[in-house]
Amino acid sequence: MNMHTTTFFLIEWPSVMWDICGQIRTLCYGSQLVGGVLSEKPGLSSAQLGKSLLLFSAQLSHCRTVLRLFDDLSMLTYSQSYGLGAGEEDSALRWMSVLNNVADQLYYPCEHIAWAADAKIISAKSDKWWLLSGILWGVSLLLGVFRSMRVVMLLRKKLRKSTRGNSSEGTVASRSQLRRQVQGEVLSILSSMADLSNAIHWMPPGFLWAGCFPNWLVGLMGTTSSLIGLIQMGASQAVTA
Repeated sequence: MNMHTTTFFLIEWPSVMWDICGQIRTLCYGSQLVGGVLSEKPGLSSAQLGKSLLLFSAQLSHCRTVLRLFDDLSMLTYSQSYGLGAGEEDSALRWMSVLNNVADQLYYPCEHIAWAADAKIISAKSDKWWLLSGILWGVSLLLGVFRSMRVVMLLRKKLRKSTRGNSSEGTVASRSQLRRQVQGEVLSILSSMADLSNAIHWMPPGFLWAGCFPNWLVGLMGTTSSLIGLIQMGASQAVTA
């Protein structure tokens, strides 16, 4: 393996995979959204097309579950690089990030066990593992929302301090960058809230609105979150380009 190939797999390959998975996720939820709408419309042809799209969405969802079998190592690498967040100036932000990483790290093996149980690879009941992975996902999303809210608060403090200062070209550019960061965090909050609404829907019946969402609403929440993710990915790639 030459140096170029090694660099590709270590640096470029993860971002390529995130891009592909983001597109699969968007297609998965988009199909569920359209399929859910069509399946509720009168008419045999609409209902059949809606059912086909829902089945297609279910297969893409299974594909995403299989692809996540390979996410543990990249998540572990990220968690190790972040550690206890010694580089973070804000203690609340640091501990929320650490707990978020712990929830994400535990989520993957729980989902893998649930998938393996459903696939009859191991002898175990999958229900409790799907529930545990769903709880960890919900906790991660909630921590992500709180973290983004904290970041927005800190960025706005910096903006207020910057506004009181001079209006040099560098300061104006800095304020513009801070505003873009605030917008990015607000988008992250909206994305996490959309996913959190679905995470609660997949909880056992009786917990808040668990099991109450129709297919089209699950698809709408997931599509919203996925499109925000693609927008953010495109913006980050444009900055690093």
